[in-house]
Amino acid sequence: MKQKDMLSCAACTVRACLEERPQKLPAGCPMRDTAVMAAAMEVYRQPETRRFHIISSQIEKLGYSAWVRLREIMEFSRRMDYERLGLAFCKGLSREAAATHKILRANGFRVSSVICKAGGVAKEEMGIAKEYKLRPEDFEPMCNPVAQALLLNREGTQLNIVLGLCVGHDSLFYRHAEAMTTTLVTKDRVLAHNPAGALYCAEGYFREKLQAGEPPAGG
Repeated sequence: MKQKDMLSCAACTVRACLEERPQKLPAGCPMRDTAVMAAAMEVYRQPETRRFHIISSQIEKLGYSAWVRLREIMEFSRRMDYERLGLAFCKGLSREAAATHKILRANGFRVSSVICKAGGVAKEEMGIAKEYKLRPEDFEPMCNPVAQALLLNREGTQLNIVLGLCVGHDSLFYRHAEAMTTTLVTKDRVLAHNPAGALYCAEGYFREKLQAGEPPAGG
């Protein structure tokens, strides 16, 4: 796909979608694809999706700038009549996971939690080279997001919460989890799990930290 054909809402300065100004749609605006927009509305008309979306919007209004994200998750779950929640967490955030588990249970939810190292499978079994281990000479279990998803599927969770899974591992969890999933904490080991901090400093202190390496072959 050529650059000019790619969606680029992030670079848009018109934002006609925020007002009733269809006459000002930029040339490459995705809103010009009326077939896609119509297909999306058909999905929203499905009863389960419609309810999920409406309650999400209610939570946005009710807790706007007042509720922390964990409370938003709990209020959303109550309105969706969810009782069983899943918690997929990183070993490095075990303390935060314990606090989350305690708070959810204190608010009446049944919680199933699974750590990323579940299974205790050595990284070597997945073909991860020694030089990519944090402790090359020691036993180091691989992160196991697929097992986390399958275990929470077995538990019959109605909504899953991801807490600090690694980049890529979180994606595997989302793909293999049967229940809808929301994220409570996104891992950033440098910025105390606040990745937005790098964006706020992108033109200053963190400019060099945001330079990626060589692009993949063919990229």
